[in-house]
Amino acid sequence: MGAAFGTFGELLQGVLPEEDGDFLVTLPIARWTMATFRPELASGSGSGSGPSSGFRDVEVRPAGKTKALRLARAICELAERQTGLRAGGTLRVNSVIPEGKGLASSSADLVATARAVGQALRVEMPPARIERLLADIEPTDGVLYPAIVAFHHRTVRLRGVLGSLPVMAVVGIDEGGSVDTVDFNRIPKPFTLADRHEYARLLDRLACAVRRRDLAEVGRISTRSAEMNQLLRHKWSLEPMREICREVGGLGVAVAHSGTTLGILLDTDDPSYTQRVTAAAQACGELAGGVTVYRTLSLPGGAGISGGAGLPGGAAGVA
Repeated sequence: MGAAFGTFGELLQGVLPEEDGDFLVTLPIARWTMATFRPELASGSGSGSGPSSGFRDVEVRPAGKTKALRLARAICELAERQTGLRAGGTLRVNSVIPEGKGLASSSADLVATARAVGQALRVEMPPARIERLLADIEPTDGVLYPAIVAFHHRTVRLRGVLGSLPVMAVVGIDEGGSVDTVDFNRIPKPFTLADRHEYARLLDRLACAVRRRDLAEVGRISTRSAEMNQLLRHKWSLEPMREICREVGGLGVAVAHSGTTLGILLDTDDPSYTQRVTAAAQACGELAGGVTVYRTLSLPGGAGISGGAGLPGGAAGVA
């Protein structure tokens, strides 16, 4: 078994003034993908017919999880190179993360799959190996790390671990439709050199804010990132959401920069939290209809991610 959490968009996403400077900063939420892999030795194992002949023996359910299938096959091939045994099996992917909304559903599917298949076939899955495998499939969020991290999603590599924050609520809406991650990341970024330098300053500020556990500063940076992203993927509800945030005393607005969701950040330790979240949910409902309240994860930044790290309930491993 393996698991991975989703994210509510990103606290910050843009391009830095350097080569391959596309980056994002994750905002982990309490929504998970769980993957289970039941291995079987492929028919004809050891016949010398080559790794690809074992691919027919890998099945994924539901059948639409084709990216997870590709990854499972790649890990089976890796296991064959290491052990000489060609294995297949059945992969089941169960997720409560909405797809195509910018909540890292695809990344969570892949990370959970890597952990499940790797564990079943006794192939170690350290972060660097998972990153290499995922880079062959699609741009990926940094959900394999149990922390708020700065991550180069296009090149699939960690930039740095920022740490952890107290739990926040995110009162979220969905503008509708869906966004394909691969197609979106082919779009040229319209950001100027001045924009890139601003993103670098915002990243420095955010790193300091996370270290200080300064939620107000985190909210300001997240809101600024949402504003700057309007050039790339405009959201009609951003300004109304900012107004609601001001009215209810929220921390700021977070968006799925490559998705369709927006949310108001609230401090759950605020003595007025209940009134604020109620008022925010009511106003957001009047703006966009359906409203979902998410909870962010306060994670032990820098902890190891072997096995089932990232499991709901804070479990450190899997049975």
